[in-house]
Amino acid sequence: MRNLIFQKPEVRVAVDVTGSLSYGWQHIRIPVIVPLLSIAIHLCLGMSIMLFVERVYMAIVIICVKLLGKKRYTKYKLDDLKEDLERNKSYPLVLIQIPMYNEKEVYKLSIGAACGLSWPSDCLIVQVLDDSTNEVLRALVELECQKWVEKGVNVKYETRNNRNGYKAGALRDGLQKQYVQECEFVAIFDADFQPDKDFLWRTIPYLLENPELGLVQARWKFVNADECLMTRLQEMSLDYHFSVEQEVGSSMYSFFGFNGTAGVWRIQAVNDAGGWKDRTTVEDMDLAVRASLKGWKFVFVGDLAVKNELPSTFKAYRYQQHRWSCGPANLFRKMTKEIIFCERVSIWKKFHVIYAFFFVRKIVAHWVTFFFYCIIIPVSVLVPEVHLPKPIAIYLPATITILNAVCTPRSMHLLVFWILFENVMSLHRSKAAIIGLLEANRVNEWVVTEKLGNTSKQKCNAKISKKPQSRIGERIHVLELIMGMFMLHCAIYNLLFGKDHFFVYLLLQAGAFFIIGFGHVGTFIPN
Repeated sequence: MRNLIFQKPEVRVAVDVTGSLSYGWQHIRIPVIVPLLSIAIHLCLGMSIMLFVERVYMAIVIICVKLLGKKRYTKYKLDDLKEDLERNKSYPLVLIQIPMYNEKEVYKLSIGAACGLSWPSDCLIVQVLDDSTNEVLRALVELECQKWVEKGVNVKYETRNNRNGYKAGALRDGLQKQYVQECEFVAIFDADFQPDKDFLWRTIPYLLENPELGLVQARWKFVNADECLMTRLQEMSLDYHFSVEQEVGSSMYSFFGFNGTAGVWRIQAVNDAGGWKDRTTVEDMDLAVRASLKGWKFVFVGDLAVKNELPSTFKAYRYQQHRWSCGPANLFRKMTKEIIFCERVSIWKKFHVIYAFFFVRKIVAHWVTFFFYCIIIPVSVLVPEVHLPKPIAIYLPATITILNAVCTPRSMHLLVFWILFENVMSLHRSKAAIIGLLEANRVNEWVVTEKLGNTSKQKCNAKISKKPQSRIGERIHVLELIMGMFMLHCAIYNLLFGKDHFFVYLLLQAGAFFIIGFGHVGTFIPN
């Protein structure tokens, strides 16, 4: 009897709660949810069309550029420029800057590659800007620099007592050294970049013979692209960036965003633009935009690749993407007015920078990927009164995806994985873009991308007697798990009650969120 008395209220409460939720949903769905969802769908459709038009436009331009052989850098006849330089023996003084921060695994590679560049030794200064906080590591880096000094290379080891301005601060302080005053050009390489010996011979001649050029940018070549599935997917995204976005910007507008490394600046252009600033986390893009507004032109050399390392741990990649997404949005907020009222560039170039370079590629691309494909489409499954145009929901993204993937033919079979992974990462990129636009918390967060060098290979080859212990918190990602449960719920509902087949996509996407949410992506190096 006692059990019966205490069971009935519990059952009644459960039924009442379920009934109340169902009753509440039915009464707000038509008057509230449907109108709001319809507005959201039209906004997302508009953004999808903007992104689609931009991608198709760039595809047409790049096809014309390649078919007609009119890549910007091919117009300058590099071989003739190199012959003139060798004949006249008038080599300019070039500064190489290598900013680093606790780069234990890669500092030898970067210093060795820079010191091995084939350029007259009396016309080359290698400047190692070490902001490391590990005193033992500082001593090792300084010792490595000293070894190259003994071999006849002019290496300058520079440290600071603080990290003010992070990378931008280190580069700015480096250019202010007395011995830099005679340098005409500065090449910048992050700590994991390894330029080939002829890098300067394939970049400096452009700047010597064309005084209007302020920047020569090389593309990136990834030494660890085959390390795991995550690095293969990163390669697909970055190949499109270099092969299409940078090439189109160089060929059509003489403008693109500096990638922060593997490029050579005319020091006069850097100074003319106001030097390095640390007001955002994309100091490289900031400098490029300001230099462009001063009238300097850029050239992208697509057949010159510099080896570097992709982040192979999800933690490192997530921090990198936050910085790469938050910084451009924040810079867009800070510089829109300055771009509009600039009198030294054409209206067409202003439109390209504000609309295409910033708004569509740095904001709309993230928002439409997350809000449309991870929020609006799943919610529309639960609200059958709202019509979702399938041509725009399916065919537009399919075309955009193919245009992205065609730049990496060897990974075409990974297309589905790339779509699912990019949708998951759009969660972090959209959040970062909003933070940048609002200048909210974490807007100036700077976490150096972790490089592993040969660490992962060594750990895999070593015989470990005990199973490494890892903290659960390091591998569990709550936001991804919440999104996974939401999409799984929508998939099951569509499977049971829907009249279309969206559940196929929703189940796959939910699985991607769960896999990443439980930390089963990329390599994992335990502490």
